[in-house]
Amino acid sequence: MKRSKEKLERSLGMKLFLKADRCNSPKCAMVRHPQRPGMHGGKRRRAKTEYGDQLLEKQRIRASYGLREKQLARIVEESMKKTGSVGEAIISSLERQFFNVIFRLGIAPSRVVSRQFISHGHFLVNGKKVTIPSYSTKIGDIVSIKPSSRELLIFKDLPDKLKKYETLEWLDLDKEKLEGKVKSLPRDIEIPFDINLVVDYYSK
Repeated sequence: MKRSKEKLERSLGMKLFLKADRCNSPKCAMVRHPQRPGMHGGKRRRAKTEYGDQLLEKQRIRASYGLREKQLARIVEESMKKTGSVGEAIISSLERQFFNVIFRLGIAPSRVVSRQFISHGHFLVNGKKVTIPSYSTKIGDIVSIKPSSRELLIFKDLPDKLKKYETLEWLDLDKEKLEGKVKSLPRDIEIPFDINLVVDYYSK
């Protein structure tokens, strides 16, 4: 049986905000039950090995961004071939994925929901429908809600929700048009993961 998102967060020992606004409320599973799921969850964990730390961090990133193993492995492999910091290249690739851009713009409450919206055909990139959540956006790309989808209930209260929303520096958001633009490559992104552990995991 597939584990719930909240059980996954408890298993990985970190808030990954897979349940959108619920993660910021007292109902959050990591607040109510911070121990691991299962009858032995409250017991003291064994000391992790170096490999264990690397594996855990890799699993956390996979869960947070909703990636399959092959997807993350490909991103790391391609980043290792580029000049400059491998860690920064990985973060840039992760952040520029279409589903993450929609999430970072505040249009979707979580990456999970963003993926669903895109798969259902609600978004355009430069005026063309894109239904691939992992599509890699580029500098200058303009993302918007498909006109026929804007009146749907899921987007009805979006203008009010975005009034006080501050997007990241590498993105631009037109709150009236509900349209976003990728201004530059992601930079100065704070993520709760040790990206170097992930690089070490895939370097073996």
